[in-house]
Amino acid sequence: MTNIKADVAATGTGVRSRPRAVLPALCLTQVTSWGVLYYAFPVLNPAITADTGWSPWATTAAFSAALIVSAIVGILVGRVLDRRGPRLVMTAGSILGPASLLLVAAAPNPTVFATGWLLAGAAMAATFYPPAFAALTRWWAPDHVRALTIVTLAGGLASTVFAPLTALLAIQLSWRGTYTALAAILALLTIPTHALALRAPWPPPPDNPACSTEATDPPARSRAFCMLALTFTLSAFTMYAVVIALVPLLLERGYTTTQAAWALGLGGAGQTLGRLLYAPLAHHTGVVARTTTLIALGALTTAALAFIPGPYAVLVVLSVLAGVVRGNLTLLQATAVTERWGTTHYGRLSGLLSAPAHSVAALSPFAGAALAGPLGGYPALFALLAAIAVAGAVAALATRTPALHKKAPAPERDGTKEGGPRSSNTAHCE
Repeated sequence: MTNIKADVAATGTGVRSRPRAVLPALCLTQVTSWGVLYYAFPVLNPAITADTGWSPWATTAAFSAALIVSAIVGILVGRVLDRRGPRLVMTAGSILGPASLLLVAAAPNPTVFATGWLLAGAAMAATFYPPAFAALTRWWAPDHVRALTIVTLAGGLASTVFAPLTALLAIQLSWRGTYTALAAILALLTIPTHALALRAPWPPPPDNPACSTEATDPPARSRAFCMLALTFTLSAFTMYAVVIALVPLLLERGYTTTQAAWALGLGGAGQTLGRLLYAPLAHHTGVVARTTTLIALGALTTAALAFIPGPYAVLVVLSVLAGVVRGNLTLLQATAVTERWGTTHYGRLSGLLSAPAHSVAALSPFAGAALAGPLGGYPALFALLAAIAVAGAVAALATRTPALHKKAPAPERDGTKEGGPRSSNTAHCE
């Protein structure tokens, strides 16, 4: 028997235990994991290249390779999550993360440096949002949207906390000493937290009597799933390229580095606002309409940044609006599987769904920089990115599953519309 206190939630099939420690624990570990494994690198990379003489291209390529590894390993992680729950996966990732950073810190050459980042990529797959989302989706359903929102709000503070902390450490220590200190912080805060807070029994998947597990068209092979993967891949390419290219765009238009940095930072604040708005948006819209609309709004803000040269205040507003859309898209992707196919195979399906999106997200900064020159500048690049996002919005129209075609009666209590968030035991099968 676990000694972890738990809340009790009623579902359509009975009573489900919600371990109280899980939500605050994941808030802490998401801030720490993202802050150390992801946001520390852009702060330290100039010092790394200056100290070692390695090219910025080589060091950035090693970091991007870690993100691609994370996307690929995430597929395997998803399968383990469905069967075993998050404790083993996230604890192992918490051990591997600090070990990989110690290898990075001690690297005598670019090859060892890259090896350390490849291992860090596997740690990212086991500790970043996807396994946390899988845990909350199974333990918190049908109220998982609220839990996911809380965790992503906490995760949004990772850069706020760890970018300044990393810069402060770098003043006192070398980049190698800074990564060693950050590895110690990562180990101290995440290993015991994941090992102790995630001990609650992993609940079985909900019974979906209307769904046949022997369906001839499994979700991962369905047209809707493939189109959803395409939708999120096109959207991710645009979203991450816009974030990286915003500063060069403003510099090209004559604004200062400080002005560009403020515009980017306020866009991050917009992401927090977007995550707060997602729950009411999901309550009042169907899943396909919501997906199409949010990605189309992302295309609109990107096009506006392409064609509106100023004044500066207008560009800041556009950056904030783009951030609001990005914040919504994080939760849209976290709930995309459950709203169409339920929670039974959430880990595996979400891993398959996110792998191509995470891969192009890793490559998009290079692709954006490479395309800006031939296109004639960053405004033309943003116009192209807007067109790609439009293609993603069109693809989203084809993500409706057969279950969503069937008009479902609204629940008596809250009047949730068909296609919006429902209880985890609702049948969403192909």
